[in-house]
Amino acid sequence: MADDILDPTRVPGAPHPRDTVQLIGQDKAEAAFLDAFTTGRLHHAWLITGPRGVGKATLAWRIARFLLATPDPDPDDMFGAPLPTTLDVSPDHPIARRITANAEPGLKSVHRTENEKTKRLRDQITIDDIRALSGFFQLSATDGGRRVVIIDAADDMNVNAANALLKMLEEPPARTTLLLICHQPSRLLPTIRSRCRTLRLGPLDAAQMGTAMANAGVDPGPDGAALAELSAGSVGEAMRLSLLDGLKTYGEVIALLDTMPNLDRARALALAEAAGARGAEVKLDLLYTLIDVALSRLARTGAGHPPTVEAARNEAAIFARLCASQGHARAWAETAQTALARARHGRAVNLDPPALVLDTLFKLSATAPAR
Repeated sequence: MADDILDPTRVPGAPHPRDTVQLIGQDKAEAAFLDAFTTGRLHHAWLITGPRGVGKATLAWRIARFLLATPDPDPDDMFGAPLPTTLDVSPDHPIARRITANAEPGLKSVHRTENEKTKRLRDQITIDDIRALSGFFQLSATDGGRRVVIIDAADDMNVNAANALLKMLEEPPARTTLLLICHQPSRLLPTIRSRCRTLRLGPLDAAQMGTAMANAGVDPGPDGAALAELSAGSVGEAMRLSLLDGLKTYGEVIALLDTMPNLDRARALALAEAAGARGAEVKLDLLYTLIDVALSRLARTGAGHPPTVEAARNEAAIFARLCASQGHARAWAETAQTALARARHGRAVNLDPPALVLDTLFKLSATAPAR
């Protein structure tokens, strides 16, 4: 297995998308790509969109294996090999083995890379990451002459990187397929979107999520319904919650909301220090994700749409007290927008993480109605 240290394209503790053989719940997208391939209408660039964690990267790696391992179809050849009916490739196929080992010369994966000075992941895909593809395109083609590029995620490209990719899309190399994984297509240049064919993936239902998590070796146990509720159909997010004990953290967030407007400062400080400790960046990311989820669910309660499944103890009753009307819902929505934007800015300029968490909780407490 390849070394995945500092790889932003995987959920810590879960299999890498290239190692996930089965894709759950996205049959329509797979069928659309397969139809384009078998009818000779294979586009040179594909934009794979949808919420985070629904299988976009898994589909991209499945497509890459398929393209590199499958001969070009000939629909008019009555005596040739039958046209493929699935994107499945045997794990024993030489292409599949090389991809698993991260040693396939016809495949290039582009993602955020390490900053050599700070030894941390960059926040963006840079122009150098895209320009490196030029050398890849100049290499001699192998195994039928195909090349495949996976960009995960295209949202992460800065302006210069996006413009460099646009030039490649305008003059695509022969027999090359570019697979752009994208969480928010609106963040891409319109000219990039217009030069790609789109495959849209949707959220998974609870049963599909359970199957996908089991296939990845993660057992949600009795928490399956709560994980599905908080992750909004994203198996990747559900796995992150499960692996990082996210339901416990969400329970702490809801318990703190229950103390508002008289915030339990000792409990708030404990949560802030745990999430803001050195080396706990993933926990800090998760905490802010869960605060955002809680505020969204809280605001929807005031708008007449309380949670259908409780993800924490007494969640519905706490939300009903804190957000009893549409006016309260608007107030919470505005606070969520300003408080979380303030936190993002603070993190960008490297302010003290525990202090940022406390600041966010105090802002929320000021919004809570009197008891």
